[in-house]
Amino acid sequence: MEYRICEMPAFRFAGVMARVPLTFEGESPAIAALAAGITPEQRAEMHRLQDVGPREVVNVSWDSDTDFMEESGTLWHLIGVLTTAHEAGAGLDVVAVPARTWAVFPSDGSFPAAMQETTAAIYGTWLAEAPYELDGFRMFSFSRQRADGTAYSEVWVPVRRRV
Repeated sequence: MEYRICEMPAFRFAGVMARVPLTFEGESPAIAALAAGITPEQRAEMHRLQDVGPREVVNVSWDSDTDFMEESGTLWHLIGVLTTAHEAGAGLDVVAVPARTWAVFPSDGSFPAAMQETTAAIYGTWLAEAPYELDGFRMFSFSRQRADGTAYSEVWVPVRRRV
């Protein structure tokens, strides 16, 4: 499975967030509604705050009732950007992230299926074989969607070397 390791200093996510049902396949109606509710002012504020790479609008998921192992329960989901700012305007939430090592998994193909298959392989196969283990459950991803229904995506998972 293709991946790279990336060291990141502490940063923050700034965006809109809600507790949503965990969805493994297809588009999540709750996340789609969260995205549709982002105001022009919130978009402008996210653009202003965005100063940490990857400089993309990201989807962040954490605190699943089932630790992402089964499609049930809920999790926190944030749509936003990476920033060094401590505060945000326009009603955006700010979530601190400590310095971490991240395993970054690219995918390219049908959206959202290719990214969801990559995520399933990370948790179902890669973690069992890799010299890394999870270092918290705050993962994030971004997708550059194309008009033909495909997308380039990356899934970022916090990891540490196994001891």
